[in-house]
Amino acid sequence: MSALEKISNSKWVKQLFPSCIWSLKDNGDKVIYLTFDDGPISDVTPWVLKTLDDYKAKATFFCIGSNVIKNKNIYTDIITSGHAVGNHTQHHLNGWKTLFREYISDVNACDELVHSNLFRPPYGKLKPMQLHTLVKKYNVIMWSFLTGDYLATLNCDEVFENMREKIKTGDIIVFHDSLKAEKNLKYLLPKVLHYFSHQGYVFKAIHLN
Repeated sequence: MSALEKISNSKWVKQLFPSCIWSLKDNGDKVIYLTFDDGPISDVTPWVLKTLDDYKAKATFFCIGSNVIKNKNIYTDIITSGHAVGNHTQHHLNGWKTLFREYISDVNACDELVHSNLFRPPYGKLKPMQLHTLVKKYNVIMWSFLTGDYLATLNCDEVFENMREKIKTGDIIVFHDSLKAEKNLKYLLPKVLHYFSHQGYVFKAIHLN
């Protein structure tokens, strides 16, 4: 099984969580939604902001509360640059391995710092009761395409070719503004922005009621 197959979402996962948002529609416009998980961090997020700005692209940053505390100025830069933010828990908890009360408490702690009605579970992992509670307050944003930029053995050219073939309007793409993903991110993101911009796509932040 290839790395791409390992990180792809199977249909049964989407059927199991129909209340989650896996893609968006934009009245026929050619729109892609870039998202970045796990920041903000000083060594990567500013580069992401500059690269997005080069293409007049907007994105959505799912922030870890503890990283917001460490990098308040960068978090402010994300917002003042016109990007959207979302809750990614305070300590990057795995919902499958965390008790209900602890998980919701961690989400609430992040909410004190990241004021947003968007939430993405770390690892994409939630228990049904956690999800049932979270959707009362948040739009739970999953993804159409997970780049796998955090994988050390990732074949970036293979990922990019796969994106060229499969990405369509309304898709939500996941990158990571993290040290673990930095090398792959710095290779893939400019290529994605350049290619899809020249195909007539625009990159928007996620804003939902």
